[in-house]
Amino acid sequence: MTAPDNRVQEPIDPDIDLTMRTRRRELNREQAPVVAVVAIGGALGSAARYGAGLIWPTPPGSFPWTTLGINALGCAIIGVFMVVITEGWAVHRLVRPFVGTGVLGGFTTFSTYAVDITHLIDAGRPRTALGYLALTLFVALGAVWTTAATTRRLIAGRRS
Repeated sequence: MTAPDNRVQEPIDPDIDLTMRTRRRELNREQAPVVAVVAIGGALGSAARYGAGLIWPTPPGSFPWTTLGINALGCAIIGVFMVVITEGWAVHRLVRPFVGTGVLGGFTTFSTYAVDITHLIDAGRPRTALGYLALTLFVALGAVWTTAATTRRLIAGRRS
């Protein structure tokens, strides 16, 4: 005996109905450049982060200042960037995915942050790990907020 199928059948938006072969082709043409610029930007951002890690390596068991700095810098740049492209100037449609998602997404790093926390715990420094966890959150959010607010004021000042 099979159970009745109680799933709700929601209507399909024809703009995104991927069962329509022509719409799939349109989406592929529209999304291919976006995927390409995100990939290129991600490679550039990741390479920059890797280079920063080589220049300022974190010794085992010590506080990961480099990762904290990278994440803070990336968040500060995204604060400026998003205000500039949404409130300041009109930019090409591929600029946001290239810089925001690609470059800055590749530059900032949640995975290294998580590994750093694990390494601190494994080194017997759980308080430092917890401090790093909290500090990164506050520094990253503070960097975005501060730079976005400052950029917004600067743009408003130029328009006056």
